Amino acid sequence: MSTDLSVHTNKKDDYAVLYTEGYINNVAGEKIAEEFNRLFDEGYRKFIFNLEKSSIVNSIGISILIEIIEKTVAAKGKLCFCNLTPVISRTFEIMGLTQYAHVYDNEEQAVSNL
Repeated sequence: MSTDLSVHTNKKDDYAVLYTEGYINNVAGEKIAEEFNRLFDEGYRKFIFNLEKSSIVNSIGISILIEIIEKTVAAKGKLCFCNLTPVISRTFEIMGLTQYAHVYDNEEQAVSNL
């Protein structure tokens, strides 16, 4: 697995999907935050994070995701995750991320629940 992360987006009318690929650590978390902030500044308030191609998130990556969730909640937006590995899903539950951002099995479910 590559330690480099790539992030790309798919913008829809009223939501954006962020796709990650690779290990989500401090450097990767910053890339995600930059892309999120760019979309937020464009007016998006609904987000789906598709982590299908990311199998590991470290504690710094999680802390950055928490900051993103807090910003979204403060703006009365909505954020959800999809296509998580079982380990990431369990980590998100333990860290409390799922109290503020729902987790769905796939992107279609996430879109229908935005």
